[in-house]
Amino acid sequence: MNTSAIAEKNISETKLDFLPLEGTDYVEFYVGNAKQAAHFYMSAFGFQAIAYAGPETGVKDRASYAVRQNKLTFVLTTPLRTDNSIADHIYKHGDGVKVLALKVQDATRVWQETTKRGGKSCLEPTNLKDEYGELVMSGIHTYGDTVHYFIERKNYKGAFMPGYRTWDNPYFSPDETGLLYVDHCVGNVGWNQMNPRVKFYEEVMGFRNILSFDDNDISTEYSALMSKVMSNGNGFVKFPINEPAEGKKKSQVEEYLDFYNGEGCKHVAMATNDIVKTVTALRNSGVEFLKVPDSYYDDLFDRVGKIDEDIAPLRELGILVDRDEEGYLLQLFSKPVEDRPTLFFEIIQRKGARSFGKGNFKALFEALEKEQEARGNL
Repeated sequence: MNTSAIAEKNISETKLDFLPLEGTDYVEFYVGNAKQAAHFYMSAFGFQAIAYAGPETGVKDRASYAVRQNKLTFVLTTPLRTDNSIADHIYKHGDGVKVLALKVQDATRVWQETTKRGGKSCLEPTNLKDEYGELVMSGIHTYGDTVHYFIERKNYKGAFMPGYRTWDNPYFSPDETGLLYVDHCVGNVGWNQMNPRVKFYEEVMGFRNILSFDDNDISTEYSALMSKVMSNGNGFVKFPINEPAEGKKKSQVEEYLDFYNGEGCKHVAMATNDIVKTVTALRNSGVEFLKVPDSYYDDLFDRVGKIDEDIAPLRELGILVDRDEEGYLLQLFSKPVEDRPTLFFEIIQRKGARSFGKGNFKALFEALEKEQEARGNL
C-alpha cells in the first residue's frame, strides 16, 4: 500500500471513530471498607497513595481513596450511611467494579454522541473546578450496574480530580511491582445477552468486534462459554464480553453471575514489561494465583515456538504462554480477591501478540474448575 493510500485509510478511520478514546483513566470499585481495600492494593499490588475524598473534603455520603501505579489508577469507594446507592450496590454485588472511566478530549461531545446513539445517561456533562483547574466528566450505563465515565483532563493539573485532596502516608511507601496500565477489562453477561451488548458497543460507542470465541474454543469436559472482544478505533480500550454456554456443569461465568447477582466486570487485566519479576513480587506480597498442571510445560515450545524467557521460572510461577501471528504473550490469573468468587486480576505481558491467549483457555478453565469444585459450585 502506497503512502497516499495509507493516509486516506487513516483519515477514513479517524472519521469513523466518533468516540476517540485515549485509554482507561481509572477503575472505581465499590467496597465495604475503602481504607482497608486501599491498603490491600498498596501492600499487595504495589500501588501508591495519591488522593482522598470524604467528609473532610466536603463529600458527605462516601469516602474514596485513589491509588496509582504508573498509568494504572484505582479508586476505592465506600458508603458512609446505609440509605445510599453505593451501600445498595455492595449489598447486592459484594465488592466489585462500578466505574470503568475512559480518558477523552471532550467529555461533553462524547456524552452527546453516545446518548444520541442510544446510550443511557448516568451522568450529564459536569464541570468540576479547584485551584488546579477544571475537569469535565460525563457518563453512560453499560452492562448490569456498571457505568462508563468519560473524563476530560486537558485543563486540569491536580493529582486526581476536584473534590479530592492529596493523600499519602509517610510511614508506608510500598515498592512498585511493575504494573503499567489497563490492558483490557472483561465483562460477564447473562444468557443470550452477549450479542445485544456487542451491538451496544458497536452502535453507541463505535467499537468493533476484533475477536470471537465460541464454545468449541472455550470449553472443557464440564463447562463452556462464548466471548467477543470489542475494541475502540485506536485499540487503546478493549472490552471482551463473556456469555455462558451449555455444558455438563456450571461454568465460571454462571458462578460469577450467581454470586455477583447479575452482570458485571469479571476481571481487570494489568500490563507489565516483565511478568516474571511482577508475579514474583505479587506472590511475595500475598497475592494468590491459579496454578495449571505441571504437564502444561512439557510441550510448551512445540505449541508456541521459541520464546525469550527461561521456562523454569514460568513453570515455577505458573505463567501461561500463547502465540498469534504477530508475536506471543505471557499471562497469569489471580484467584478471586473477594470472598465471593467474582472479581480477579490478570497479569499480562505482550511481546507482539494482540490476542487474548486462546491456546491457554483449556488449561485455564481446568484450573478454574478445580477452584469451583473446592467451593462446591461446579
